[in-house]
Amino acid sequence: MYDKVIRMQDVLTIRLARGDRRKLEKSAKRRNMTVSEYVRLAIGSEQFIDSFEAARADLLPKARKAGIYTDDDVFKRMS
Repeated sequence: MYDKVIRMQDVLTIRLARGDRRKLEKSAKRRNMTVSEYVRLAIGSEQFIDSFEAARADLLPKARKAGIYTDDDVFKRMS
């Protein structure tokens, strides 16, 4: 029925070091994106990395307890 999806949005205001806005604009333009799209993508990437690192920190003690220290240890258990 409706062509557009209406999403709730929050607005975030940030301060950048002098010259960083221009760098963001250039990077966004290279990717054919708006600055807002580019920043949202960058934030999403950082959130993914943060989640990965948190999961790794949680699993590392369990792996050590199981005697897993290297990729080879994982491959040996998988094959």
